[in-house]
Amino acid sequence: MLELHDITKSFDGGTVVLNGVNLKVKQGEFIVLLGPSGSGKTTLIRCISGLVEPDIGTIKFEEKHTSDTSKKNLQNRLGVVFQDFNLVENLSSLNNVLCGLLSTSNKFLSLLYLFSTKEKLEALDCLNRVGLLDKSHVCVSRLSGGQKQRVGIARAIVKKPGLLLADEPVASLDPVTSSAIMKLLREISKEFGIAVVCSLHQVDLALEFSDRIIGLANGEIVMNEQTKNIDQAKIQEIYSGQTNGLTFGPMMKVSDEE
Repeated sequence: MLELHDITKSFDGGTVVLNGVNLKVKQGEFIVLLGPSGSGKTTLIRCISGLVEPDIGTIKFEEKHTSDTSKKNLQNRLGVVFQDFNLVENLSSLNNVLCGLLSTSNKFLSLLYLFSTKEKLEALDCLNRVGLLDKSHVCVSRLSGGQKQRVGIARAIVKKPGLLLADEPVASLDPVTSSAIMKLLREISKEFGIAVVCSLHQVDLALEFSDRIIGLANGEIVMNEQTKNIDQAKIQEIYSGQTNGLTFGPMMKVSDEE
């Protein structure tokens, strides 16, 4: 499904953020990236998505290199869930979900939000899947944080992606809502066979919902283990000498409703 070979990336005059990262992700696999702040988790996700070009290394998605000639295939088969939701606040939930089809729809018509009946039905089905069908015509600005993230997930899956990237998708949510969002991502992954690569700070959520955990430190993979084989001692190794970003219990954030 996804293969990364020797991915290296530097910023700010030579600061190495990723250093020779190698990783394979199978179809339907749920992978969580763990590591302290600055370990390279977000940069790795941005390299996979094509938002950042690695200095060295190659990325293959569905047996094709994600070069300029095959980036369109990646974008059409990729869904992204953002930490800050990245929704258009003055649009309805339905129109925000339809934005997920911009890369595959008629460009002129989609700019005017003139989507086909089939596309609208698919968007409504995705809102129903995340439990927000009754909010389809509600302006996103009126939704809670948890509801906004559910809209973001519906937008990410509306084009039926093969790969879903989630960069700290529950960082701004309270513990109960965070668990509900992670459970939803897990269910969608298993139901539709979507591979998920998700970065987290919350160790307990990583242990509960992932198939495999990738530990990052100083831009390198320091652990690559099936979750069932991981204990707290192994988790501590990822953060050896660092406490920044290590959270064994739910992070207490702003209270929110699902």
